[in-house]
Amino acid sequence: MRIRELLSTGRPSISFEFFPPKDEAGLARLEETITSLRDLKPTYVSVTYGAGGSTRRQTIDLVAKLRTEYGMTPMAHLTCLGASREELREVLARLHSAGVENVLALRGDPPRGETEFRPHPEGFSHASELAAFAREEFPFCLGGACYPEKHPEAPSLQVDMDFLKRKVEAGCEFLVSQLFFDNQHYFDFVAQARAAGIGVPIVPGIMPITNVAQVERFTKMCGAVIPDTLWHELTRLKDDPNAVLALGVAHATAQCLELLQRGAPGIHFYTLNKSPATRTILSAVRNVWAPARNPAGSWV
Repeated sequence: MRIRELLSTGRPSISFEFFPPKDEAGLARLEETITSLRDLKPTYVSVTYGAGGSTRRQTIDLVAKLRTEYGMTPMAHLTCLGASREELREVLARLHSAGVENVLALRGDPPRGETEFRPHPEGFSHASELAAFAREEFPFCLGGACYPEKHPEAPSLQVDMDFLKRKVEAGCEFLVSQLFFDNQHYFDFVAQARAAGIGVPIVPGIMPITNVAQVERFTKMCGAVIPDTLWHELTRLKDDPNAVLALGVAHATAQCLELLQRGAPGIHFYTLNKSPATRTILSAVRNVWAPARNPAGSWV
């Protein structure tokens, strides 16, 4: 199904992001995660696309498998980086032939070891260009990414918002946010987007903190800020993995509850190909939030 239609039902969505594993052991672990999360009945799931298209084939294969073998609604990430228009057209054609209906159009991050984005000489420089190209060539439902604390390369939030509006005008029908740990960033961002004339659903992205060094690395990459009080507790507990996990799950659960209570269209979980933290959070959220909305406990 098309994700924009799924986001129009009035019920909040839940979605999970996976990445293509590098080896057979990683694939086995991912399949365990998918099996574990499938019974939570996600609205859709997404599969990332490695820097420079390094996991192109794996992304296509995994997205197709999620649809045909697991019965899920998948979304394939697609980036501009390292690919010509013809190569991108070929990937889109393969996804279309595999029955995939949803694509997340992204510019892409530079490969590891590089700091600047270098467009392919026969490709695109911006996600908006990729979205427009995909819209013209294929009947995909297109999504886009957004940054509540602005893209780290943007000189200002206003410039970032201008690019985001251009992306939506090019054909993106919904947006999925980068991770954040302070909900006010999301609510302020949505208000600014609406004021700018951006009316599509903006789904908040949540990454449960399970490892201090890992979250520190991710936030440096994407420009997200960890609130001082949370960071103080994380550093105090950093040598106790179980305590860090418990704190991370508790914080993410509180985030999800507030987001839904204040009208977010759903939650997108950055699972890192693991299921325990996401399952715990979603179970707690459903137990608290769903019965309050519906005595029968129905959510999605």
